[in-house]
Amino acid sequence: MKKIAESSKKFWKFLNEDSWQSWLVSLVFAFVIIKFIFFPAMSLVTGSPLPLVVVESCSMYHSNSFDKWYEQNGLWYENKKINEDSFTEFPFKNGLNKGDIILVYNRGNFKVGDIIIFSSDFAHPLIHRVVEKGNKIGTKGDNNFDQLEAEKNINSEDVLGRAIVRIPGLGWIKLIFFEGSRPEGQRGFCK
Repeated sequence: MKKIAESSKKFWKFLNEDSWQSWLVSLVFAFVIIKFIFFPAMSLVTGSPLPLVVVESCSMYHSNSFDKWYEQNGLWYENKKINEDSFTEFPFKNGLNKGDIILVYNRGNFKVGDIIIFSSDFAHPLIHRVVEKGNKIGTKGDNNFDQLEAEKNINSEDVLGRAIVRIPGLGWIKLIFFEGSRPEGQRGFCK
């Protein structure tokens, strides 16, 4: 036990050194802690295999105030029996921005108006608002003109969880590395 304590002290002392070797080891150590301890613990607590997700598109973006946005988009929702008063009670009524980090929770039920994350035929899971709930689930991106075909008949087992917390903009730390490989119209901030 004494050898373990001494080795631990040496390791922490090495990490505090001002050298490229200690910086590199610190980086690898942080990666291991995050990948193999932090994320599995978050998955256990949230019940979701993806406890944190980054919003990668503008499909949930609102470019205007809520009132102006609803004036432009409300008819679609009213056809689904979702009026403006109902929408104002929804979580994240002002949408989500590209680069936001979302905490995903997959315990309990979700309802119409919640924003869910679900697996689809696309390369990445989608994060859209529930507009219909029955045997199958229907969602829509707030900034999309209409529903995508992939979001009209979602099975409940494809749902990875619902959005419960939004951390604005922090996801750009990840997105900045992938923006250059996106089609030109999908790069950068939402407009």
